[in-house]
Amino acid sequence: MKIGVVGLGLIGGSAAKAFKASGATVYGYDTNSTIVGYAALDGTIDGPLTDEKTPLCDLLLLAATPQAVVGYLQETAPKISPSTLVVDFCGTKRVVCEAGFELARSRGFTFVGAHPMAGLQYSGYKYSRGNLFSGASLIVVPPVHDDIVLLDRVKSALAPLQFKKYVVTTAEFHDRMIAYTSQMCHIVSNAFVKSPSAQYHRGYSAGSFRDLTRVARLNEAMWTELFLENRHNLLSEIDHLMASLADYRKAIAEGDAEALHALLHEGCVAKEGTEK
Repeated sequence: MKIGVVGLGLIGGSAAKAFKASGATVYGYDTNSTIVGYAALDGTIDGPLTDEKTPLCDLLLLAATPQAVVGYLQETAPKISPSTLVVDFCGTKRVVCEAGFELARSRGFTFVGAHPMAGLQYSGYKYSRGNLFSGASLIVVPPVHDDIVLLDRVKSALAPLQFKKYVVTTAEFHDRMIAYTSQMCHIVSNAFVKSPSAQYHRGYSAGSFRDLTRVARLNEAMWTELFLENRHNLLSEIDHLMASLADYRKAIAEGDAEALHALLHEGCVAKEGTEK
C-alpha cells in the first residue's frame, strides 16, 4: 500500500510512523523541507511526496490546517488518481469538507473528512509517535452517510493507526461538538494560566492543576485559525461558560451558601450524566 502524508507535524508525523511500521510505502510532504528530509533520514518516509508520486498513492492523508488543506487540494486535485482515497485530519470540518467534496466530485476521486480524537500538548514532528492514535476514536464525515462500503474502505485504509471507535457524523455537528469538547478546553486552559498566581503554583498544585493546564501550551497559529473558523459555535460555548461563572461569582460574593451548594450539586449531576 502506498500512502501520501501531507503535513508532517504531530498528527501527520505520527500517522506516517504508524503506516511505515505496518509495512506500507510512505511519502511525505511538508512546507518545511527540512522536516521532510529528517523524516526520510530516520526512516519514517520513503521519500518526498512529489507530483509524480501523488497519482500512485492508495491513500492521501491531509494533516494540516483547514486553509492549508483546501489550498493543497485545489492545487493537487488534477494529479490525484480516481482510485485514491483522500482523507483529511483537520480540527474543523465544514470548510475543508465543502471544498473536498466538491473537488472530489469534479475530479473523480473519493474524499472523506475525519478528525482523530488524539493529541498531545506539544506540536511538531519531533513529538510524533506511531502509537498516538491507538485506542482513540475517529470522527468520520463522509459525503454520504449510509455508505457502508465507503466506511469499511476508510477503516481498512486507516487500520494501521489502530483506532478503537469510528463515529460518523456531519461537518456541522462535528464543529458544534468540537467547540465544546476541544476548543473550549484549550481556551479555558490557556486563559487560566494567565493568573498572577500561576508562577507560584509549585508545591501548591497537584492533579487538578495539571489536568486543567495541560493544553495551555498550544500551537498559536493553528488554534487561531481553528477558533476563528468555528467562531459561531465557539462563541456560544464561551457565552454559556461566562454566564455559569457569573452565577458562581454572585453566590460567592453574596456569601449565599445555599445557592453555591445548589450550583455545585448541579455540576456534579451534570458530570455524572456525561459518564453514562
